[in-house]
Amino acid sequence: MLRAGLIGLPSTGKTTLFQLLTSSSEGDLQKVGRQNPNIAVAQVPDQRLDCLTDMFKPKKRTAATVNFVDMPARHDAGASGLVDVASYREADALLHVVRGFHDDSVPHSQSSINPARDVRSMEDELVLADLAVAERRLERLEKERKKAASKERDEEIAVLKTCVTALEEGKPIRTLALTPTEMKHLRGFQFLSAKPLLLVLNVNESDVVVSVEDLVNDTELKDFVDGASVQVVTVCAKIELEIAELDPEDAETFLADLGLDRPGLDRIIRAAYDLLGYLSFFTTGEDECRAWSIPSGTVAQIAAREIHSDISRGFIRAETISYDQLIKRGSAAECRKHAEMRLEGKDYVVKDGDVINFRFAV
Repeated sequence: MLRAGLIGLPSTGKTTLFQLLTSSSEGDLQKVGRQNPNIAVAQVPDQRLDCLTDMFKPKKRTAATVNFVDMPARHDAGASGLVDVASYREADALLHVVRGFHDDSVPHSQSSINPARDVRSMEDELVLADLAVAERRLERLEKERKKAASKERDEEIAVLKTCVTALEEGKPIRTLALTPTEMKHLRGFQFLSAKPLLLVLNVNESDVVVSVEDLVNDTELKDFVDGASVQVVTVCAKIELEIAELDPEDAETFLADLGLDRPGLDRIIRAAYDLLGYLSFFTTGEDECRAWSIPSGTVAQIAAREIHSDISRGFIRAETISYDQLIKRGSAAECRKHAEMRLEGKDYVVKDGDVINFRFAV
């Protein structure tokens, strides 16, 4: 399951966006308490799953999901307060909600609207939080090295020193070109600045149809967005929350009036997928039609593990049809008749939109 942590200054619309993404009510959030994170699951909108559900008419429809976590903002809290929060350390990506909207009734914590300043301020917080963690670990490792030699420890010290040097220069770890072996040494730290970053610009209603490129230029964020593992998406959380409360038909009309083809949730989820390189494959049948999320490049045997470890362990073949071919033919039987159903082995790289039936024996 894809996991994303929301970060941002107070009065940015972060909590409103969390409600939008997870269909949580204000009352639900208040029950959690101010010192603990709010955690909720959001379904990934996917029209392909809707079409497959219409075709197979299963007893159950199950969308892919994303876990979102939101720590209630406090004016005296920074990224350092997230280091000890497991839900943030374990997140696959961070979504930084940045205020770009003007509303005199909602004062900005920094007294003015300046997305570039806020983005760099939060980046500095992430860097400083990681620097403290890295320095503490280095100190312990150096003491251990004096007692006994260890090649693995020496390698960990070397990569941590590389990270500390970058962090001291104000550079996040995500910008470093680390080898897979070096990344393995860092995995246990789950550094915040190493995580891919999605900037969510919360803008005025009048700006939702402005291109992302123009907004990035207008807010002087181009240099930052051009960095490694950083993407940006725009949304008007206040309007999107109103749309989410409408009937589907009215919501579609409202979106069209705003000049949008899909709701903010869809845009944010898709941007997160692109940032992390995730894709969806499907399983279908009379009992259930379901979407599964996996990293791009995942082979069939590993993808099967998402469903059940026994399927992966006893993997034989993956009966595979592309979504487009299945929709075109109208049934799996027709695809089989036209030789469009493939039997793939365990090393087959699953593609976005594959409809798969796994053959296995245990």
